[in-house]
Amino acid sequence: MIRLRKIEPSDLPYLYRWENDASVWADGANHNPLSQHDLRDYIASSTGDIYKDGQLRLIIEEEGSTLGCIDLFDFDPRNRRAAIGMYVAPECRGKGVGRAAVEQLEHYAFDFLQLRVLYAVIATSNSACSHLYQSAGYKPSSPLPAWTLESDAVLWMKTK
Repeated sequence: MIRLRKIEPSDLPYLYRWENDASVWADGANHNPLSQHDLRDYIASSTGDIYKDGQLRLIIEEEGSTLGCIDLFDFDPRNRRAAIGMYVAPECRGKGVGRAAVEQLEHYAFDFLQLRVLYAVIATSNSACSHLYQSAGYKPSSPLPAWTLESDAVLWMKTK
């Protein structure tokens, strides 16, 4: 069973590999390599409190195996919304890990944080991710032409 947990110092090797996976940089906000020092500082400074940090990164794991991470970011407590970002390790993709992680994050975001809206910006070239969000009940809300140099994107939203 998939579970989400707070980031820990022992996650450094995973974060280092994932954050430096240039094959996914076009789909996210990272566009340059990160050092272990940068990531160690990030882990040390993260409180795990979205109200203090303005974002929340959780590790996706199953039976002690680290499978990826999922983030709430662009957190707007006044309007009760946040964006979702996710990285699933290549060897774990296509196995339902992402869908299970999104569902667990939704429970936390909608039921505990009382958010009204979750959204993800997905490149039109990322059909697997679009399918994941569509199957999880997200609706394509807005086309985003020329969103990145590589691709147009779509804003996928789910409301409570």
